[in-house]
Amino acid sequence: MSGHNKWSQIKHQKGAEDAKKSKLYSMMGRLVTIQARLAGGDMSSPALRAAIEKARKANVTTDVIERAVGRGSPSTGSGQAAFEEVLYEAYGPGGVALVIEGITDSRNRTSNEIKRILADNGGSLGGPGATTWAFARQKDAEGNMTWEATTKIPVPESEQPKLGALIDLLENHDDIKTVTDNAE
Repeated sequence: MSGHNKWSQIKHQKGAEDAKKSKLYSMMGRLVTIQARLAGGDMSSPALRAAIEKARKANVTTDVIERAVGRGSPSTGSGQAAFEEVLYEAYGPGGVALVIEGITDSRNRTSNEIKRILADNGGSLGGPGATTWAFARQKDAEGNMTWEATTKIPVPESEQPKLGALIDLLENHDDIKTVTDNAE
């Protein structure tokens, strides 16, 4: 029975943990790059300092943070990354409203990939304002702005596994930072 020994299990668990850590590092690097670009490389910018602090709390190495600041700073010249924050509004199985936030270097590529994930899993992309009416922006305990559902809807039991699978696929996409739903 190949693959059922202790070491294989540890290898698979470590692989899954490493993938999560890699995605987190990538997302934090993008966030720092965007804030560095907006601040013009000014390290005294409160938004840039907050992004760096958030990355440090996530145990992102100093080297990764410094490279991200360098990519977003004007002094680095043509090596600037063109990362931007994106917000998608969508409907999932059972009519659940979704707010999908991300950071991408290619809005068109990410948009097409999100549309495909939604279409393949019983969801659909909405236009601006299609679902955000059911949410409010609030600060969490760490001072980050998050979406909180103000209107919740019940989801039929038959649709719950589909919704869970869709949200997992969206959250595992490299460019997606958070997915918020209004399921009861």
